[in-house]
Amino acid sequence: MADLSPEQLPEPLPQHVADQLPDQLPVSSVWLTCQRPARYQRRGRYVEQTTHHPAKMLPDLAAHAVRVYTAPGDLVLDPMCGAGTTLVEAVRAGRDALGVEIEPAFTATAQANLELAAGHGATGRGRVRTGDARTLPRLLPASLRGQVSLVLTSPPYGRRTHGIAKAVPGAGLRKLHHNYGSGEPRNLAYAGWGSLVEGWRQIVAGCAELLRPGGTFVFTCRPVRRTRDDLIDLPGALCAAAASVGLQPVERCVALLAAVRGGRIIHRSAMFALLAARRARLDGIPAALIAHEDVYVLRKPPAPAPAAGS
Repeated sequence: MADLSPEQLPEPLPQHVADQLPDQLPVSSVWLTCQRPARYQRRGRYVEQTTHHPAKMLPDLAAHAVRVYTAPGDLVLDPMCGAGTTLVEAVRAGRDALGVEIEPAFTATAQANLELAAGHGATGRGRVRTGDARTLPRLLPASLRGQVSLVLTSPPYGRRTHGIAKAVPGAGLRKLHHNYGSGEPRNLAYAGWGSLVEGWRQIVAGCAELLRPGGTFVFTCRPVRRTRDDLIDLPGALCAAAASVGLQPVERCVALLAAVRGGRIIHRSAMFALLAARRARLDGIPAALIAHEDVYVLRKPPAPAPAAGS
């Protein structure tokens, strides 16, 4: 998240939320999801306006999760689908996909990306609709309950991100596409951290109703800085909220946002992230470039076995 002015700072996590953070699951695997730069992962597979979304999931990350946790023909859901990365990678892998997005402009982008995938011969069927994912049970047909094999999503990290840097003659460097949509007040990107966690809990509860017994819930996130010396364990808070509605944490992975070459990490951080880390170090704060996202894997408990003799 970009540095915010004091009046824009979200509140810290409430103490009752912080007290519920689970003991960290050990990292079970590392996903090499950025061996190729993100722009190459999207090139030719996504429409141009996809770049307007400020916080896109890496396509190779989504594709890996779809391959590992589903089979062809399964239904994949993203309740905060943004530009539609989860949906596109699912239909291209022969899965069906359903997305919900609160910002109409991003719904249109996701739909355009699905149409492009279909034109390329994707065998899965994809649908996306505009709505508030906190109302999933009312927003989606009752016939979908218990039909979803995988939920794959990522929450907003704040109202602004680093976006894209562009050199403008006479004006120096400018940021583009670093705001979430039109300022839709229900968008969790505009909530403080406590409100974000509660909205997330409502979304996960709705997803749990749609998941089949034994279905998988995967989310990606990273720790977030309110200021350069105030780091919030947002992934842990979101995992605790998901567990509070009955999902069972089973795995924690690391999805690299950097490449690995000859045993060395090659960062792919945006220029503004690089500058922020350098400024923090000049101020004596040992900040480092973020080179990974946490990936938490939870599951809906399987259906109880039928009683003997029934």
